[in-house]
Amino acid sequence: MNVSVAKPPIATSVSKAPAQESVGDAIARALADMGVTTAFGVISIHNMPILDAIARQGRIRFVPARGEAGAMNMADAYARVSRSIGVCFTSTGTAAGNAAGSQVEALTAGSPVLHITTQVDREFVDRDRAAIHDVPRQPDMLKAISKSYLRIWEPAAAIETLLTAVRHALTAPTGPVTLEIPVDVQRTEIPSRTLSGVPAIPAVVPDGAQLDTLAQRVLKSRRPMLWLGGGARGAAAAAKALADRGFGIVTSTQGRAVVPESHGHSLGAFNMTPAAEAIYRQSDLMIVVGSRLRGNETKNNRMVLPPLVQIDAEPGQGARNYPVDMFINGDARLALEGLLSRLPARLDTDAAFLESFAAARRDGETALRAGLGPYGPLADELSRRVHDEARPWVRDVTISNSTFGNRYVRLAAPHLGVHALGGGIGQGIAMGIGAALAGVPAKTITLLGDGGSQLMIGELATAVESKANLVFVLMNDRGYGVIRNIQDAQYGGRHVYADILTPNFALVCQAVGLPHMLVRHIGDFSATLQRALDTPGPCLIEIDMVAIGPFSQSFAGPPAGAAGKPAS
Repeated sequence: MNVSVAKPPIATSVSKAPAQESVGDAIARALADMGVTTAFGVISIHNMPILDAIARQGRIRFVPARGEAGAMNMADAYARVSRSIGVCFTSTGTAAGNAAGSQVEALTAGSPVLHITTQVDREFVDRDRAAIHDVPRQPDMLKAISKSYLRIWEPAAAIETLLTAVRHALTAPTGPVTLEIPVDVQRTEIPSRTLSGVPAIPAVVPDGAQLDTLAQRVLKSRRPMLWLGGGARGAAAAAKALADRGFGIVTSTQGRAVVPESHGHSLGAFNMTPAAEAIYRQSDLMIVVGSRLRGNETKNNRMVLPPLVQIDAEPGQGARNYPVDMFINGDARLALEGLLSRLPARLDTDAAFLESFAAARRDGETALRAGLGPYGPLADELSRRVHDEARPWVRDVTISNSTFGNRYVRLAAPHLGVHALGGGIGQGIAMGIGAALAGVPAKTITLLGDGGSQLMIGELATAVESKANLVFVLMNDRGYGVIRNIQDAQYGGRHVYADILTPNFALVCQAVGLPHMLVRHIGDFSATLQRALDTPGPCLIEIDMVAIGPFSQSFAGPPAGAAGKPAS
């Protein structure tokens, strides 16, 4: 997976514990002692011992989602924006399975999420005895969607197992870890203890000799580049310093704003434009940091790239998608800081090469905006508000995100960008809630589509109940617009199964007490957005795309025959 993401120290809050307490109480107390302040989930008979303890102790805010899938997406986005661990509670069997798709997204993105789920009483576990809520092979499912999986068999080992799970989640490559706790274990009393925070998580230290070799190679280069992925998010200062010294920059979608998107040497995520490919042909060295070089950003790994050096905290990522001249196993920040210390204050980079980046970025933005047609002013306004006001920018998989959301709307910082990296639709509502509760002062803006929003429409009630500080911008084209475009381009215009029934979102919002605003003329968007941002708590702006009209250039996903869903 990716190189580790640096996180601020986890705040700690220690409470005096009784001499003996149940494992449920001990788990709740330990999470709070480690600095967890917010958790998400769905209460059930099997996790009630822990959640009852959380409520009684009053140190952690528990957000009751309407479904486990939503709860997991909330915990995932919370982890990304807060740069700390996200916590999700589910129950046994089907309930744990409900979270699976969302946990796959957390696994894809490398989000440090602690998934605390449950099991039936130990006497029935793994015996297929048809105990209530027991399901066969639950551990197999959980192992498949987790970075690692642990079960607490013995009550005395509960806190040490919890600590191990947290370490696994936060150790590079970060990812979701599942901790399974049988319900009878939760009720068993153990000696209580207090914690003083999470033990320090060691970073993967890169080999100094390899950095020496890389530095010499950089000194011989005239046109060096960095490709920055999501794993480089913790290395922002070092990456910017390298850009200032003479590196050109390009990023994945997940690596956006590691170097400020306004930097004159950066292409941002305009990584597949003809101008970008022309720059790659000129470059004599590209250092790939914390990126998988995903297929939808490299034309399924067919895009020609310069000679490559790869830096990643996960050894198994070396040369996985492209051959490399050198692989350095190490933390992104430590590796780039080590490289900086071995280089002069200014590199002898070809000046014309560096100047080409700003022009290529400008050409990419100009071409993209031209394809937006009437939605250009909307994209401009969102970019201004998101970047200048340092707002979290959360996006579901929609045509609007695939066109302007992922590249055109500029981010103020890398941790403020949240999108469904795995390409699954319908996760935006829940992700927006998690991001909005992560402690960023500025109101979160979340981009949705009408089709995907129906998957988790119930979580709008969670947004209202939790008073999440966010604005949903819902682009409503009355169906699966991208599917229709693909059918126009590749299937003779046969629109089958894409023109789904779309609810009246004004009535949906009214039903849950969510303020609703409708935009039928694009010139009204700026003032409407301002009203929404001024409204306390959550609200939804519906963009009537049927009234406004289509984009001037249709987005139809990948070319015919390409694997996978439309690029997001």
